[in-house]
Amino acid sequence: MSRFSRLSSLALLAGLPFLVLGGVELMAPVLAADAGLPHELPTTNPALTVELIQPQQRELPLVLQANGSVAAWQEAVIGAEVGGLRLAEIRGQVGDPVRKGQVLAVFDREPVEVDVAQSQAALAEAEANLQESRVNAERVRQVIDEGALSAQQVGQYLTMEKTAAARMRLAKAQLDQQLLRLRHTQVVAIDDGVISSRSAVLGAVVNAGQELFRLVRQNRLEWRAEVTADELPLLKPGMPARVEVPDIGQIKGKIRMVGPTLDPQSRSALVYVDLAQAVAAGFKPGMFAHGEFEHGSLSALTIPQSALSLREGFSYVFRLAGPVENGTGRVAQVKVTIGRSVGDRVEILSGVTGTDWLVAGGSAFLSDGDHVRVVK
Repeated sequence: MSRFSRLSSLALLAGLPFLVLGGVELMAPVLAADAGLPHELPTTNPALTVELIQPQQRELPLVLQANGSVAAWQEAVIGAEVGGLRLAEIRGQVGDPVRKGQVLAVFDREPVEVDVAQSQAALAEAEANLQESRVNAERVRQVIDEGALSAQQVGQYLTMEKTAAARMRLAKAQLDQQLLRLRHTQVVAIDDGVISSRSAVLGAVVNAGQELFRLVRQNRLEWRAEVTADELPLLKPGMPARVEVPDIGQIKGKIRMVGPTLDPQSRSALVYVDLAQAVAAGFKPGMFAHGEFEHGSLSALTIPQSALSLREGFSYVFRLAGPVENGTGRVAQVKVTIGRSVGDRVEILSGVTGTDWLVAGGSAFLSDGDHVRVVK
C-alpha cells in the first residue's frame, strides 16, 4: 500500500467516531419523540376544581348566651298541722301528680275524737250554766226597783250571767279547735303539682309544722340563667329564649323576670325564664342547661361555613389572587376574624371585603398559591 493510501485510511478511521456521535445526536429528538417524552417543561396542573362566591351582607340576630339550672317555678312545703299524732296512712309518693285538696296522708284520729267529745261536753255544761245564770239575772232585774235585794247581790247575779256567757264562748272555741285538729288529721295538697320529695314515714309520731311532702307547684319549671352585669341591661321581661339540655332537647321560653340584684361573690345576676313545655320535653329540676337570648339584629358580612378552613387554631379562607385565564386561576390563603354564627352562615369581621372572590368549599385540600380550575 502506498503512503497516500495509508494516510487516507487513517483519516477515514479517525473521522468515524465523529460521524457516529453526530448520528446519535441527530437521532436523539426522534428517539425522545418515539418514547413519548415532552420537548419542554409542562404547565402547572390545577390542584382542585372549585366554585367561587362573594361575601354577602345579611341581618344576623344579636344573641346573648348564658348557662344556668332548671328549677321549680315555686315549691310548696306540706307539713303536719297537728302534733303528737301517729301517721296511720300515706297515700302520696314522689313523682305523683296531685290535685289541690287531694289527701296525701292520714293521722290517727282516735285521740282527737276523744278531745272533741270532751269539748262538746264542756260546751253543753257551759250552755246550761249560762241558761241558769240568765234566769237568775232576769229575776233580779224584775225586783231591783222594789229594793228586795241589796246592790251587792244584784251585781253578783248580773256578773254571774256575764261569766257564764264568757265560759260558754270559751267552751265553744275549744270545741272549734278540736274540730280543726280533727280536720287536720288529713294532710292535703295545697295546690296542683307533682310531689318532688317525701319525708313522711308510716307510723311516725310527728311534731306540728314538720315537713312531710314537697310539691312542685302546677308542675311548672323555669330556667335560672346567670348573666353578667354588662349583659343584664340587654335583657327585658317577655324576651324570647332558647334553652337546651344536653341529650334531652331544646325548647323555647320567655323571660319572666330579671333579677334585681347581683351576687356579691360571682358578680352575676339571675334571669328567670318560664319553660311552658319543659315537663313534656323531659326537663327535670336541677338539670344544667345552656340557652340563648335574642335581643335584636345587626347587618353583617357573612360567608358559608364551608368556605372556612381552621388551621392551627386560626380561621382562613382562600381568595382568588389574580385573573382567571382559560378557566384556571391562583388562590391565596387569607387569615380572617370571625364573629357570630347563625345556621350555616358565619360573620367575617376582618380579612376580606364584599368584592373578593372566595373558594366556596374544599379549602382543607388547598395551599397558599395553588392553581385551581374555576367552574362558576
